[in-house]
Amino acid sequence: MSADSVTAHRSDLPVANQRTVWALAWPIILSNITVPLLGLTDTAILGHLDDVTPLAAVAIGAQLFTLLLWSFGFLRMGTTALTSQELGRAGNNATLRILQQSVWLVLPVTLLSVTLALTLTPLLLPLYGSDVAVQQMAADYLHIRFWGIPLTLLQYCLIGWFIGRGETRIPMLMLITANVFNAGLDYLFVWHFHMAAEGVALGTLLADSAALALGLWAAFRRGLTLTLPRPDRAVMKVMLGINSDLFIRTLCLLSVFACFTALGAHMSTELLAANAVFISLLLLISNALDGFAHAAESLTGRYIGAGIHQALRRILLLTGVNSLGVALLLALSLITAGDLIFRLLTDNPDVLPLLQEMQVWLWLLPLTGVASYWLDGVMIGAHASRAMRNSMLFAAFFVFAPLAALPFATETFAPESFAIAIPLEPHHSLWLSFHLFLLARALLLLPTFMHLWRSPGRFLRGELQ
Repeated sequence: MSADSVTAHRSDLPVANQRTVWALAWPIILSNITVPLLGLTDTAILGHLDDVTPLAAVAIGAQLFTLLLWSFGFLRMGTTALTSQELGRAGNNATLRILQQSVWLVLPVTLLSVTLALTLTPLLLPLYGSDVAVQQMAADYLHIRFWGIPLTLLQYCLIGWFIGRGETRIPMLMLITANVFNAGLDYLFVWHFHMAAEGVALGTLLADSAALALGLWAAFRRGLTLTLPRPDRAVMKVMLGINSDLFIRTLCLLSVFACFTALGAHMSTELLAANAVFISLLLLISNALDGFAHAAESLTGRYIGAGIHQALRRILLLTGVNSLGVALLLALSLITAGDLIFRLLTDNPDVLPLLQEMQVWLWLLPLTGVASYWLDGVMIGAHASRAMRNSMLFAAFFVFAPLAALPFATETFAPESFAIAIPLEPHHSLWLSFHLFLLARALLLLPTFMHLWRSPGRFLRGELQ
């Protein structure tokens, strides 16, 4: 690019102020809230059935599907990272090739995903307890969901591209469309066609098809064609480098969730169901906070790409302060709601007392998680994927894993000393380990954040000529 074109392009960048942050964040907040609301809708639909088995089965099946597909969430995050910096460096038109190269990755990732799904499902389901009915229903749920693997992966690419371009209203429309369709279809299939867990899976599959159609329509209007150019080695090299770090990081995160669910399942089916309710509410919290994390992804990448470092620092402050404010608001809302939110989700007499007993852990989730969610967004925009990978590995293996396993090891080898060694019941100790895991992730990313604050220019990765 010539000096004049660079100057003209930089003048088109958004002003680093509160209005810019909220313009990007509010569509993501609104759309992201619909995602866990769908999970809560599924929980409410299944939680009011007489049998707790479908709720437990969907909790396991959804966890395994998420473990598989979110392992390839680098298609979303990597596309956002490259798109945002390319937008800041060369403008909107230059970002189309990032989407095209990202779409090229969907075919091999789909083949790998299907192979892993069919191979690992029979091996992983027995880890979630010994209830044969729950395992069989979870398997039926997964066999339907697996048909939607390529749909989900293509959505990752499209959503990442639109977020990187700052067009956050398109992902909002895609997610709202999917979740409205899903909620309606779930109700129809479960309550009118009596399909239980299979109905939830089929509703999700059809809803994903509708969301993908909307995203492709928007991308075609911006220049995407059915004929893709050949893979670009320069783009692919940078993309694969970032995506390999993000793959390890995401797989590690999902392994923590899978381990958490499995440990709860080994305690009791009722605790598995109670934890499923809390995890659904955790997704509501994290997705609401991700609005500012996604704004940080897009704006951090753009200002690094354009070399406007003072504006970058202002954006870091604004997105961080706004994230903290929303976290406080969420915590106060959960405390005020009290038992009401639990009673809306389930009336099971065995699950409700557990939810009430553990509710303090729910109240703390926005406050212990906000820093890690926000810093993840900053790191994606800065292409600091290695720092994300390393912090996740350390927090998972040296914080969560030993603390979560300690109650079980203590009960096995020294049950008489358990109460003295750990003054918490095992299910409380499990939630404590999860909160410390969230805090550790944030603390381990702080050195990289400070380096970004002092020397932003060193985070510009790859001149994609």
